[in-house]
Amino acid sequence: MKFFIDTANLDQIREAHDLGILDGVTTNPSLMAKEGISGEEAVNAHYVKICKLVHGPVSAEVIATDYEGIIKEGKALAKLNEHIVVKVPMIKDGIKAIKYFSSQGIKTNCTLVFSAGQAILAAKAGATYLSPFIGRVDDSNWDGVQLIQEINQIYSIYQFDTQILAASIRSSLHIVKCAQSGAHVVTAPLSAIMGLLKHPLTDIGLAQFLADHAKAAEAKK
Repeated sequence: MKFFIDTANLDQIREAHDLGILDGVTTNPSLMAKEGISGEEAVNAHYVKICKLVHGPVSAEVIATDYEGIIKEGKALAKLNEHIVVKVPMIKDGIKAIKYFSSQGIKTNCTLVFSAGQAILAAKAGATYLSPFIGRVDDSNWDGVQLIQEINQIYSIYQFDTQILAASIRSSLHIVKCAQSGAHVVTAPLSAIMGLLKHPLTDIGLAQFLADHAKAAEAKK
């Protein structure tokens, strides 16, 4: 499974990259705003900075919701860097735009997906990635991980090339469950990724090893 980090924070991207497990980045206008970045020129410049840090897919989201607007913005984003993946919403004109982008060799990430039916449409249109928002599904009293399982089953039966990119990750457990459910990619906050490192028995074991080493070193004196 590939690991993407969901942020616009350059320091967090560097940290995940230095850990040696980072495959890509996803971001959006809300995450950009958290970093104090606004305006088309500033946002585009920041996308380029991210692409220079990570030699993998970087999802850049369009703002337009009409077909012509999505196409215009998507083309402009794709020209910024070869690693850019155009992030398109799961709406009627979004599906039409994904089909167009697919025919032009422009990679896409179909976002705001909440059902298996939507996942089928995105795959038929040729989306490179599909982003089911599992945390938000959980918030609505449904099972987000089960949605990943359903989509994976459908994609496996029909051998769709679209990769399942599990999004709206809320915890380290979400990451593990998505891996078990067949997600090709997970995009998560740095805290959820780093949380995978932690286990109390590891801490206890390490403390014991260090204590034993200290005793052995003292005995040699």
